[in-house]
Amino acid sequence: MQQNILIIDDEKKLNGLLTRIIELEGYKVFQAYTGKEGLKLLAQEDVQVVISDVKLPDANGVELVKQIKEKKPYVEVINLTAFGTIADGVLAIKNGAFDYITKGDDNDKILPMLARAMDKAQLQRQVFNLQSKVVKRFTFEGIIGQSKPVKAAIDLAKKVSVTDTTVLLLGETGTGKEVFANAIHYNSRRNTANFVAVNCSSFSKELLESELFGHKAGAFTGALKDKKGLFEEADGGTMFLDEIGEMDINLQAKILRVIEQGEFIKIGDTKTSKVNVRIIAATNRKLEGEIAKGNFREDLFYRLSVFQINLPSLNERRDDIPLLAKYYLAEYTRKVGQKLDGMSPEFLAALEKHNWKGNIRELKNVIERSVIIADGPMLSTEQLPIDFYDAYDNSTPASFSLSSIEKHHIQKILHYTKGNKTETARLLGIGLTTLYRKIEEYEL
Repeated sequence: MQQNILIIDDEKKLNGLLTRIIELEGYKVFQAYTGKEGLKLLAQEDVQVVISDVKLPDANGVELVKQIKEKKPYVEVINLTAFGTIADGVLAIKNGAFDYITKGDDNDKILPMLARAMDKAQLQRQVFNLQSKVVKRFTFEGIIGQSKPVKAAIDLAKKVSVTDTTVLLLGETGTGKEVFANAIHYNSRRNTANFVAVNCSSFSKELLESELFGHKAGAFTGALKDKKGLFEEADGGTMFLDEIGEMDINLQAKILRVIEQGEFIKIGDTKTSKVNVRIIAATNRKLEGEIAKGNFREDLFYRLSVFQINLPSLNERRDDIPLLAKYYLAEYTRKVGQKLDGMSPEFLAALEKHNWKGNIRELKNVIERSVIIADGPMLSTEQLPIDFYDAYDNSTPASFSLSSIEKHHIQKILHYTKGNKTETARLLGIGLTTLYRKIEEYEL
C-alpha cells in the first residue's frame, strides 16, 4: 500500500525541502500552501499523515487539525510551528494532533516521528474500515424488504433508535429480531460501545445469572476467580436479551433492577455494581399469557414493553421472498464458490408458495442447501428438500381430495429422484406402468 503524506505550508522553500527529504524515504508527498488547498487534496487523495504549519494564510493549523479529524478520523496530523507555545501544543494534542514540533529542529527528529504517525494511521484506518463495515452491515438500509409490514417495523425502529428507551421485539422464531436489535444499536448514540447479545433459552437459571451478572471467587463450586458479567461488558452500550420469555421468573427481578436503578449484585458479592445499559429484549412468546400462568413478571413486562415492535412472519410478507432469495443466493454462491445464474421460475414460485414455519432462517437454510447441491447453471426445484412441499395445498376445499394428495406426493418423489421414474416407482411401491399412467393423468 502506497504511503501518502500531505504537507501544508505556505513557505514554499521549506515545503519543497521537507518534500525532498520525505520522498527519499519512499513516501509519496502532496503539497499545499493554504488550509483550503490542503483540505481539498485531503478529500481527493488517500492520505495517511498530514504535516501542517500552524500559521497559514487562511487558517490556524491547530484548528485545522480538528477539521481534518472530522473529515478523516484515521489520518494523523503533525503540527509545525516557527514559534512554539505550550498553549498551542496542548490545544493541538487536544484537537487530535499526533505531535507538535518546532521548525528548525533536526530533520532526524521528523522522520522517526513520521514513521510512528504512519504506523498509527494505518492501524487506525484498518479499525475505521472494520467499524464502517459493521455499521454498514447493521444499517436499516441493510434490512431486506419492501413490503408494508417490514417498512412499518423499520420506521418504528428508526424512531426509537435515537433514544435510550427499552425496546421489546415480538415475532416468530426466525423473523430477524437480532438483525433489528443490531440496527437499533448501531443507529443510536451508543454505537461506539458494545452490543452484547445473549439467548436466555441457552442457559440454565444459575448459569445465565452468572453469565449476565458475573460472580465473585468462591461464590459456588468451580468459581475459582472473579468473573465479569455480560452487563459489565455492555456498559455504555446495548444488551440484547433474546428469548426473554424463557428466563426464570426469579432472575427476572434482577433484570428489573437493572432497568429501574442501573445496578445489580454479582453472585457472591455484597455490594452493588453500577451499569449504564440500554436493554432490547425479544421473544416469540405471548408474554401476557405467560403472566397469567405465573411464568413472567407483570412489572418487568411493562418496563420492557415501553416500545413494542412486531416483526412480521415471512408468510405475512411474501412480496419480500424474491428479494430475500436473491440476496441469500448471492451470499451463499460467494461462500461456497458456486457460479449460478439465478433461480428458475419454478424454484421461485415454490418458495413463494411454501408455508414458512421457520421464517427467514428457514429460507436461508433452503437457499444454502440448494446452492451446495446445485448441478446446473440455475437453482431448480430439484434442489428443494423432499419435505419442502406440503402434502396438499390448503387454499381450496378441493385440495383435500385423495387425488390432490396423491398428485403432490408423486411430484415430491419425482423431485427427490431428480426425475428418475424407475426409482420413483420403487419408492412409491407401484409399477412403472402405473407411474407413467399417473404422470399422464395428473399432467406431471
